[in-house]
Amino acid sequence: MTSTVFYTSLNPSTTLFSRTHFPIPISRDFSLELLHPVNSNYGFRTKENGRMKRMTKPKVSVSEAPPERSSAAEVDGNSKKLRVLVAGGGIGGLVFALAAKRKGFDVMVFEKDLSAIRGEGQYRGPIQIQSNALAALEAIDLEVADEVMKTGCITGDRINGLVDGISGNWYCKFDTFTPAAERGLPVTRVISRMTLQQILACAVGEDVIMNDSNVVNFEDDGDKVTVILENGQRYEGDLLVGADGIWSKVRKNLFGSTEATYSGYTCYTGIADFVPADIETVGYRVFLGHKQYFVSSDVGAGKMQWYAFHNEPPGGVDGSTGKKQRLLKIFEGWCDNVIDLLLATDEDAILRRDIYDRAPTFNWGKGRVTLLGDSVHAMQPNLGQGGCMAIEDSYQLAMELDKAWERSVESGSPIDVVSSLRSYEDARRLRVAVIHGLARMAAIMASTYKAYLGVGLGPLSFLTKFRIPHPGRVGGRFFIDLAMPLMLSWVLGGNGSNLDGRSLSCRLSDKANDQLRNWFEDDDALERAVNGEWCLLPYGNADGALKPIFLSRDEKQPCIIGSVSHADIPGMSVTLPLPQVSKMHARISCKNGAFFVTDLRSEHGTWLRDNEDKQYRVPSNFPTRFRPSDIIEFGSDRKVAFRVKVVKDPQKIAENKEVGGILQAVS
Repeated sequence: MTSTVFYTSLNPSTTLFSRTHFPIPISRDFSLELLHPVNSNYGFRTKENGRMKRMTKPKVSVSEAPPERSSAAEVDGNSKKLRVLVAGGGIGGLVFALAAKRKGFDVMVFEKDLSAIRGEGQYRGPIQIQSNALAALEAIDLEVADEVMKTGCITGDRINGLVDGISGNWYCKFDTFTPAAERGLPVTRVISRMTLQQILACAVGEDVIMNDSNVVNFEDDGDKVTVILENGQRYEGDLLVGADGIWSKVRKNLFGSTEATYSGYTCYTGIADFVPADIETVGYRVFLGHKQYFVSSDVGAGKMQWYAFHNEPPGGVDGSTGKKQRLLKIFEGWCDNVIDLLLATDEDAILRRDIYDRAPTFNWGKGRVTLLGDSVHAMQPNLGQGGCMAIEDSYQLAMELDKAWERSVESGSPIDVVSSLRSYEDARRLRVAVIHGLARMAAIMASTYKAYLGVGLGPLSFLTKFRIPHPGRVGGRFFIDLAMPLMLSWVLGGNGSNLDGRSLSCRLSDKANDQLRNWFEDDDALERAVNGEWCLLPYGNADGALKPIFLSRDEKQPCIIGSVSHADIPGMSVTLPLPQVSKMHARISCKNGAFFVTDLRSEHGTWLRDNEDKQYRVPSNFPTRFRPSDIIEFGSDRKVAFRVKVVKDPQKIAENKEVGGILQAVS
């Protein structure tokens, strides 16, 4: 019925990721014409007679009422005696509508604005669809899942994890590949929310979605449920699913008005046209700091998505200098991976919002009404499982309704809608509560993280200059190393092996680079695998006298630094006619992918300052390893200093046009 999809392994010479557009507005008439930037034959499609057909401009208008339908319609083919009403056309609502439709139920989706620009929709950048959600999506509709996976950017086949925000050193690495591969599940993808919504909307169909239809209330008389729209229109159905987000009106009318919980963090987010040098080896990172943290992720198409969290009261506003300058101040002194991304992002591309969640309650619904996704268990984004839980909810709810229909056919009695809704809630309650708690715990860990002794101690903060590892960081890492693999296995594995309608043998599992396991265990091997150009950028170069120095990976082409030219010596000669620099000052060479600096008995010495801010003199005639972000100083007065950088496009450095203003950043 559907062909097997094969994915190639990742290596520096192979492009693995599908690249896609990022957030693309949808007009009010719901025109969906997004085409793949590489293949002009690519388009969104809907099913027709078991095949996929191209769909260009489906129209959904609230001014045109849908055809009259009856919940008592006769069963015809896949049609079943049940009309399902869905409040909310976000990801959760559309996935459930798709699942219910594939089960043969009559579905209607009411959405206030499918362009998703209102409310929190304006902050919708890429979303992480992890293995557990992709497996559920496969069980719902394999062809739609294939479309999502082909369009998304794979991050699960690379290194992901926690990093110290100041030094950039790895704190803990996440293996999201093994839990998926061991169960035959797809590997985590990142996809634009808007693109995902478009794929789902086209699969659900224009006859199912009523755009510009805002559900403000409902009535449940025990035999049927009636939704009431903002414009006064009323529609009847056999059940109502509230998938209308964290500020859900369905939830409010079920249980009364309750306040969402402020997480303690405001979040800035942005997308930058920026490709890090380690793009082939690292998918996403969480940079930790005291009461602040920063998340970066590859989202394909030469773009990086980032989130900057800062602990502060809600309702704050940015000053006249703008969001970007405030962020550069908040994250001042952090590693290059963070600063480069901030500098590469346009001011207009940065958005801000306060982060709220809702603790999942014991009761998810009443009578013929239930809730799904953020409307019942909105969670903090720290695990990337908010949308994934909504997809899992959708699969479970559609399955429980289908089971109830099958029982009704066998017994000849009406479908027990109420019992099926309670069964769905019982099946989901515990797993959702645990993952919700883990997301909160991740925020607590981030807020209490202290890299060095003295951080957050006020008068004793001077201790941080000694860079003594904080005991909590050491103990926390021990706990994470033990607990993280178990947690990831349970979260990402889900119930993928027991999903009805999904065969574990229907696809070849995604592959990772053969060196992935080695990269997890060896930071040095991971650094050597970085596929970029090494260069030395002037640091503190106020008068512009210093120029970038480009290094060669050719072991037979060392770089000789001196105050006079040494063109007669094999390799590259760099002349720095400055009093701090000796005639033949230092040699920089490469061996097995690593770079070394050797002081050649210079008068004023060669100095190295690492990313832990520890400075020491390079011994004469002894090669000393240096790494990205280190500072090399020729002479002792810090006037001839260079920052080590690894970049993807050295031409922009040469033209002084490097993305993000790296030349200014390192100064």
